[in-house]
Amino acid sequence: MEEGKLFVRSDSKIFRFQNGKSESLFLQRKNPRRIAWTVLCRRAHRKGITEEQAKSRRRRQVKSQRAVVGASLDVIKERRSMRPEARAAQRNAATKEAKEKRNAAQSVKKAEKAKSAAKGAAGQATGRVVGKQASKGAAPKPKPTTR
Repeated sequence: MEEGKLFVRSDSKIFRFQNGKSESLFLQRKNPRRIAWTVLCRRAHRKGITEEQAKSRRRRQVKSQRAVVGASLDVIKERRSMRPEARAAQRNAATKEAKEKRNAAQSVKKAEKAKSAAKGAAGQATGRVVGKQASKGAAPKPKPTTR
């Protein structure tokens, strides 16, 4: 009934060989992927694959534009299609506006500082010692009362 040979290794693993040729190659520790007639070799080198199982076509991923939190899709497209010169002009205008705003804020700050300095100078002229908070316009401390 049973054909071939049965080989039991010392760790009790069983190997069945159909003929002496395959047993001999196994005992010589030959790699079946490198022996041309074995199934493993044929699979490794893609032999005997029918046409319908031939290389399947891969679909390439297509990048799609999506809206970002700050800008909608049409705004993004509009900016992309803009000419570089127009874009540069827009950028320059935006930076100019930001600079003007910053300068205005700084001039207001300077005026406030000058005002507070004048206040401090006025306090010194009277000979009173004025604290830092008082020179900034803080309410004076209530006088301590004892009973």
